[in-house]
Amino acid sequence: MGLVRDVLARVGDKWTVLVITTLGDGPLRFTALHERIAGVSQRMLSQTLRSLTRDGLITRTAYAEVPPRVEYELTPLGRSLSDTVTHVVRWVQAHQIEIVHNREVFDGAGSAAP
Repeated sequence: MGLVRDVLARVGDKWTVLVITTLGDGPLRFTALHERIAGVSQRMLSQTLRSLTRDGLITRTAYAEVPPRVEYELTPLGRSLSDTVTHVVRWVQAHQIEIVHNREVFDGAGSAAP
């Protein structure tokens, strides 16, 4: 059960979701990822990429060039997660107006969480 909780925590993390969906379009360098994921610090992006590499969801490829070039890409395992995450993201996009409305109604009613 510990591994299940650990993996669920990883794949449920907002930075993981954003990295996985961003890499869904193909390999990217660190700088390109950082530019495309609004609000993520370089440190948090580095930690997220390291964790995803450790779990086998992405690969890190270093090219022997000057200057050095490193790219990150989804593995087949990561791509299978990307498909699932993309469905969740699309669901949120399709229902965001309804969710915002429900939040406004809840907050306006002064309701307390159960």
